[in-house]
Amino acid sequence: MNWAHVHLIINHFPVIGSIFSLALFAYGVIAKSDEIKKLGLAVFVLIALITVPVYLTGGAAEKTVKNLPGVTDAFIGRHEELASLAMVVIELLGAMAAVGLFLYRRSGVMPRWLLVMILIGALVAVSAAGLTANLGGQIRHTEIR
Repeated sequence: MNWAHVHLIINHFPVIGSIFSLALFAYGVIAKSDEIKKLGLAVFVLIALITVPVYLTGGAAEKTVKNLPGVTDAFIGRHEELASLAMVVIELLGAMAAVGLFLYRRSGVMPRWLLVMILIGALVAVSAAGLTANLGGQIRHTEIR
């Protein structure tokens, strides 16, 4: 097993996890369930933590695949640029979720403005993670180019 393999195994977590946590948190908001909202926030934090090794293994994966037939710097570059943006967005979302959990623990309430910011951040994170995954897939999967 090499870093490219590790990257390919774990890169699904930010994509699937951000979709799952958005759905969970949104359901908590709609159902007016603080417990489900807290669970959604905790999953956002977990996804932010998992995203770090996904991002860090990307460089090593690049070194493994860059000289393979059909792999170009253009495909890798686009994926890398969007991965950087997705990393920042997901980490900011994780930080906002951690603040939300802290406020729940401290006062039992999360401000509405933070709830809205987390929902917006989650939508952006899902989009960024999905687009990053699509661009990553294009590196080796000519059928999706």
